[in-house]
Amino acid sequence: MDQQSIAPQSASRLSIPRWEFIALCAALMALNSLAIDIMLPALQQIGASLGVENENHRQYVVVAYMLGFGGGQLFFGPISDRFGRRAPLVAGLIIYVAAAGAAAIAPSFETLLLCRVVQGVGAAATRVIAVSIVRDTFEGRRMAEVMSLIFMVFMAIPVIAPGIGQFIMLFATWHWIFITMAVGALLVSAWSLLRLPETLRPEHRRPLTGSSILGGFRIVLTNRVALCYAFASTFIFAAMFGFIASAQQIYVDIFNVGEIFPLIFAGVAGVLAFSNFLNSRLVGRIGMRRLSQSALLLFLTISLAWLVVSLELKMPLWMFVTFFASAMLPFGALGANFNALAMEPLGQLAGTASSILGFMQTFLGGILGTLIGQAFNGTVTPLAAGFCSVSVAALLMILIAERGKMFQPHNPPVSGHITDLH
Repeated sequence: MDQQSIAPQSASRLSIPRWEFIALCAALMALNSLAIDIMLPALQQIGASLGVENENHRQYVVVAYMLGFGGGQLFFGPISDRFGRRAPLVAGLIIYVAAAGAAAIAPSFETLLLCRVVQGVGAAATRVIAVSIVRDTFEGRRMAEVMSLIFMVFMAIPVIAPGIGQFIMLFATWHWIFITMAVGALLVSAWSLLRLPETLRPEHRRPLTGSSILGGFRIVLTNRVALCYAFASTFIFAAMFGFIASAQQIYVDIFNVGEIFPLIFAGVAGVLAFSNFLNSRLVGRIGMRRLSQSALLLFLTISLAWLVVSLELKMPLWMFVTFFASAMLPFGALGANFNALAMEPLGQLAGTASSILGFMQTFLGGILGTLIGQAFNGTVTPLAAGFCSVSVAALLMILIAERGKMFQPHNPPVSGHITDLH
């Protein structure tokens, strides 16, 4: 790809190649994935080191981060609509780095959980700003394409993060995992400061007053299409959070995969990355609604079959991985498209809209995912039941959003894709 700039489509006069724009947004969002997935191989050692007796309570290391991450987005959204995208991003990255460093020396499990909440708050800025600058710059199906590519690139982190965590544990203690997070955030911070353009136009900045913030929230929460697709996205992401929370117990405690856990985890994440790439190639031709709604029906069908089989027999590892990987194939057409459909009508307040959508996905989705994870009973049935339940709930939200009429395109096809990253 040539050095074509995104500047003509954004408010910035700075020039940045589209491939770099996508990679930078993906790196910002990947800090969240890094903060979760790199921890998974170390949860058992963290619990043993800090005296956690209940095995399910080890999941709180992930849950605490998600709660801070979800709540923090409500703060950074209005801030970014007032002061632009760059300054709030820098503040969030500083908080992220400081909290990761503090977690590395946490003397107790309670202190560690507090550090994780604060780290999540800092990371909230990266998610809000990444989605906001995409919405500032693109719209419609083109936004869905870009979001798919961002999800595809940032999914490389779940592929390699557990392996990085496992490698660190071979030579050092779990404390160094947090140091690795801080170093990674510092590198992304430097990249952002040097290269990220300001994409919020001056005329689109909103005053930071109580009435303005509440008015922005009201606009978002009273838009039927945006709200219902936000809920649909929340339910779908709850399934992923439920898996992440219980992945270590499923692979290690049920299937006894031991040190190859990161490899299996990476394989399934690779399927999800491929799914996002496939979505980026198809959404411009098929449309966000047709593609995502068809994918949701397939996701529901696979989840239902998975639940029925899990109730009838004790699944071997190969069967569990087959069902889960099959569910991940349509999953890539859900997250990016539901996000784009929720954000599409709200371009004038992208930061506030992104913060509410992100809060719902991570806070509410995190709570639902925690319920799925805490239902772990030594089998994969609770996870399958969770996947099935949230997909039914998401389908109900879409039916409300579309007034019962599915598969109806609202945008013209995109001519010329932006999927070439070379």
